[in-house]
Amino acid sequence: MELTPKQIVRELDRYIIGQDEAKRAVAVALRNRYRRGQLPEEIRDEIVPKNILMIGPTGVGKTEIARRLAKLVDAPFVKVEATKFTEVGYVGRDVESIVRDLVEASVRICKRKAREAVQTRANVLADDRIIDIILHPDRKPVNPIDVLLGNKPKQPELPESERVRVAQRSEELRGQLMRGELEDLEIEVEVEDAPKDVEINGTSVNIGSVMGDMMPKKMKKRRMKVRDARRILLAEEEDKLIDMDAVTEEALRRAEQDGIVFIDEIDKVAGRAHNGPDVSREGVQRDILPIVEGSTVNTKYGVVKTDYMLFIAAGAFHVAKVTDLIPELQGRFPVRVNLKPLTREDFKAILAQTDNALTRQYEALLSVDHVHLHFEDSALDALAEAAQTENETKEDIGARRLHTLFEKMLEDISFNAGGDMPDVDVVINGDYVREHLSGEGKRMDLKQYIL
Repeated sequence: MELTPKQIVRELDRYIIGQDEAKRAVAVALRNRYRRGQLPEEIRDEIVPKNILMIGPTGVGKTEIARRLAKLVDAPFVKVEATKFTEVGYVGRDVESIVRDLVEASVRICKRKAREAVQTRANVLADDRIIDIILHPDRKPVNPIDVLLGNKPKQPELPESERVRVAQRSEELRGQLMRGELEDLEIEVEVEDAPKDVEINGTSVNIGSVMGDMMPKKMKKRRMKVRDARRILLAEEEDKLIDMDAVTEEALRRAEQDGIVFIDEIDKVAGRAHNGPDVSREGVQRDILPIVEGSTVNTKYGVVKTDYMLFIAAGAFHVAKVTDLIPELQGRFPVRVNLKPLTREDFKAILAQTDNALTRQYEALLSVDHVHLHFEDSALDALAEAAQTENETKEDIGARRLHTLFEKMLEDISFNAGGDMPDVDVVINGDYVREHLSGEGKRMDLKQYIL
């Protein structure tokens, strides 16, 4: 069931306050993907996504909108900062790594779905291996040379009476496993001794994967409890049952058709009049341009086209302007939305209405140490007022200011709380907030008055 634009906005409202213009734009862009998928192939290939440029100060929800949007439809999503990249020929990340990261994200999503499909069967096979280890603890490990040559060691034939006894014991162990009676039993498991990744020019490379499947995997024995062994054995059995060729094919398709790339800090690479060499501004824009326009990128999973990926760029544009971007890049972001600074009412709504409100987060955190917080409405008013004052008198960091205020306000409670204390209820009201934030908001930033 594909979501309508109204349903998408309704879901985004659960986590993000205000910014209706931006929400409508991303909702329409997402719905247009579904509409395009229902069209005949000859016209479908002509329709490309209308990329979005979000303009607004930090902390107002630009990244959160894109992230929640991707999570909503379980689409491959990658967030990058434009400032991490440098022009071709200089030391730094290559812009094509954006697409490679997106493909990796798509593979993870498809592999997770494939694991879920085979999990029931893999659970049975993992239990079989645990039972076999318990029944035959002294079995010799398989020789890698035999694996390479395809020689499987033959197990000695057991007499009929012994086979019956082993079968009965196996059923008893299976029943105990299902009832959770063997979770703390220690067993010796043979696991893969995977070589560690090595970082080369900022890229993580697995030396062991260079030889591929030509050499047998190096194994080692580890002693662990059944609950830990099950996790490892379950992953191994799932990998055996998954058709990785089908997973890769589906991952490439989803990256091409459903991928969402969020390019943050795009204003930081906007060209401005200045002296000196320019290696990380206009050059980066020109490198990003082919990816956004539509190009072909080689990845370790195969060739990927970027023509139908949705690109969402964002920036504060305090110093630079949108017109400072090169015209070709401006033309590739036809949908532009302005996000507004947060008001006092917005701050209160963020604390009271969102599903992931900080009040709920801190209530859950401190309840672990038997401290039960209760926020009154007056406390939310005081926090919203303090956040607005702080953002007006200092740097405007949007909703991130609330994190600073909460840490300052609850510092004593968080420090003194411990698991050895009895349950205690703490009521947070407006007076409590003002008392613990006294001094915050009064220190004016005099730099703004210096000419």
